[in-house]
Amino acid sequence: MNLANKITLTRIFLVPVFMVFLLLRVVPYGEFWAAAIFILAAATDKLDGYIARKQESVTRLGKLMDPLADKLLITAALISLVGLGTLSPWVAFLIVSREFAVTGLRLVAAGEGIVITASRWGKVKTFSQISMVVAIILETAIKANLYSSSRWVSVFAAFYPAEVLTSLTLFVAVTVTLLSGFAYFYNNINLIKFGK
Repeated sequence: MNLANKITLTRIFLVPVFMVFLLLRVVPYGEFWAAAIFILAAATDKLDGYIARKQESVTRLGKLMDPLADKLLITAALISLVGLGTLSPWVAFLIVSREFAVTGLRLVAAGEGIVITASRWGKVKTFSQISMVVAIILETAIKANLYSSSRWVSVFAAFYPAEVLTSLTLFVAVTVTLLSGFAYFYNNINLIKFGK
């Protein structure tokens, strides 16, 4: 197994670790640790792709595992935040539904011998979703630790505009997610009309 695939598998391994820190409060300030783990896991997405291209080691396993790891990470985060009551189930539903729809479109295209690559919209969508998740986790962390004795939490809470950033990133993520989904279908409308 090459290095790029190992990094992808590491991202998958970090998903349950992230959930444990976020949901079970196994350590003090677990929500902050969860945010750090989520950012680290999300960052490995760019890293494994870069290494695979640089080392010319793109494999079938990597092509399968990389998008799976991305979807597992985002879906785990959405489910966890819904469970904590910090994210509307409707938002999670819209985002997950879009992912299923675009994946289905890619499968139809593959059956016709067509590869639908990630578009600029798709990349912006991913970044917006990651930003939204981090913003919500940080707001959750501040609220959960607001009355702790830690000075750094108090200072962070005083200067970090949690509610504003959460609202902004939430709006952007939902908007971009839906628009990017529509763009995928619009650009491949022939597959829907004439696909077998």
